[in-house]
Amino acid sequence: MSENRPRNRPTGPPHPPYRGPGRAPNVVPEARWRSRCGPAVTHTADGPLWICDACGQDWPCPALRATPTDAARRATLIPEFSRITRRAIRDLRGRPGGPDPVAIVRRFLWFLPLTDEEARAVALRLR
Repeated sequence: MSENRPRNRPTGPPHPPYRGPGRAPNVVPEARWRSRCGPAVTHTADGPLWICDACGQDWPCPALRATPTDAARRATLIPEFSRITRRAIRDLRGRPGGPDPVAIVRRFLWFLPLTDEEARAVALRLR
């Protein structure tokens, strides 16, 4: 073996340091929901109110819902929005005049064609 031969080195960006058993560090949600062919989504929100930071409407707002959701995009949205839906159920369920868990599931998983029974089953699973 020649010592002048180039070694196999990674060509991509360096991987972030390991942050625990299989979990990625908490990153800004807009970085995860970035469209592959458009600008970064700026309509973000966080609990306990779940109101859009950009337009002030119930989140996910109409602007976020307008992004295309083909099968590949839905596959990437399901894990993240399931985690967010769980938090939203905890935040919104007990509020006076707040939505019931089924309505919360339908609101946060808008990109899935769920019946009421399916939404109820998801809500029970995420509580």
